[in-house]
Amino acid sequence: MSERIHLSSPDVTQLEEDALVRALRSGWVAPLGPEVDAFEAELAAYTGRSFAVALSSGSAALHLGLLQLGAGPDTVVLTSTMTFAATANAVTYTGATPVFVDSDESGNLDPQLLRDALADQVRRGAKIAAIVPVDLIGKVADHAAIRDLARRYDVPVFVDAAESLGARRDGKPAGQDGIAAVVSFNGNKIMTTSGGGALLCDDPDMAARTRYLATQARQPVVHYEHVDVGYNYRMSNLLAAVGRAQLQRLPAMLERRRGWRRRYLELFAGVPGVTPFGGEDGRDAPAGGDHDNFWLTSVLVAPDVAGFSAEDLRAHLAAADIEARPLWKPMHLQPVFAGCPSYTNGASERFFRTGLSLPSGSVLTDEQFDRITGAICDFVKVSA
Repeated sequence: MSERIHLSSPDVTQLEEDALVRALRSGWVAPLGPEVDAFEAELAAYTGRSFAVALSSGSAALHLGLLQLGAGPDTVVLTSTMTFAATANAVTYTGATPVFVDSDESGNLDPQLLRDALADQVRRGAKIAAIVPVDLIGKVADHAAIRDLARRYDVPVFVDAAESLGARRDGKPAGQDGIAAVVSFNGNKIMTTSGGGALLCDDPDMAARTRYLATQARQPVVHYEHVDVGYNYRMSNLLAAVGRAQLQRLPAMLERRRGWRRRYLELFAGVPGVTPFGGEDGRDAPAGGDHDNFWLTSVLVAPDVAGFSAEDLRAHLAAADIEARPLWKPMHLQPVFAGCPSYTNGASERFFRTGLSLPSGSVLTDEQFDRITGAICDFVKVSA
């Protein structure tokens, strides 16, 4: 039986193993330590931020950032409906209500619909704590347009860049937009620390407050003194060592994924009814310009043209032990958020219905990718 091919498996090498052994032998096994300090400095430099605070997850970073922006009971946070649940969950951790805004054709937050949502929420007397746009599947949102709208209403923008580390837009790296941003190092992300994330910002007070809240809000006295509710959200020294190795290898991992993107684009170029999701980024080499991070390559399938659906293709690949997944189910369709306000245009529902993400990991071998494309070609021929 063939080995299962996953969507985006962790890509670890001897470099990560050596880094982990180095951290173990240093004696800094508990959370915090010199590897955390170095990882934060390197991550801040990579994203063009003044500060990075390494945390246990991207969700933790979202939670702590939202708390500092005043999210809480009787406030709302406007965010993308096309996202993983962690974005909306973090809003609810604070007691705030998520307000979901639909997508443009890239899958990211639609600035025109955001404008309508802001105006309507203000008319309703809502207290808006923040706007949290999500960089979907590695593609940076139109933060320039979002920033202009936010300024009109004096609302801070807090960017969920969990999926876009390594991407660029308008000459800026992902994670540099907004009053702050978060990135994720979960096991399936573009780079991983097994589990982990970070908050990125330029405000020294915000960075210090994040560190304080993430270490149980302990006061700087010899006994355990607390005047605030804190959280156990800091990253361990061991995981930070892995992160440093991954960050060093990130350019090569991005390039590997870009190669898969190019081959998928070539494969589907002659298949009627199948189009790349969010555009054809990756067909040509980025050459230092704007690009997404190629985390996942996804396609949209028009069944009436293609003769098959995205679900038909997914099921065929699953039978061949190849993982593929639908795009995110929009948050406004999730039962847990059924009572939350939403501003929709049908885009995210269409993407969920017709979209499919394909194996894109940098750890894939050429032989595995040939197996994927062979299975897709066989299916398309039969369905034609």
